[in-house]
Amino acid sequence: MLISMGEAVVYHVQADWDPEAGVWVAISEDVPGLATEAGTIEALTEKLRTMIPELLEANQILSPSQAEAISFELTSHRQEPLFLAS
Repeated sequence: MLISMGEAVVYHVQADWDPEAGVWVAISEDVPGLATEAGTIEALTEKLRTMIPELLEANQILSPSQAEAISFELTSHRQEPLFLAS
């Protein structure tokens, strides 16, 4: 869901941990074509900083002059089983 914060538009990105591949996988309904992965949440964030404006421009959602007026919210989810000592 897009959120407007004054002049800036916030794009929502969801990241889920894939335990089989050992990577974070990011997708977004707000950013058409966004699907990427990285080994750490920090590396994923770096990729998103580049990919989101590029995809928004490629999909003619954002003009180059608007690139400074956007931000993204990254929501992450990771679930792991825990085994208690007997």
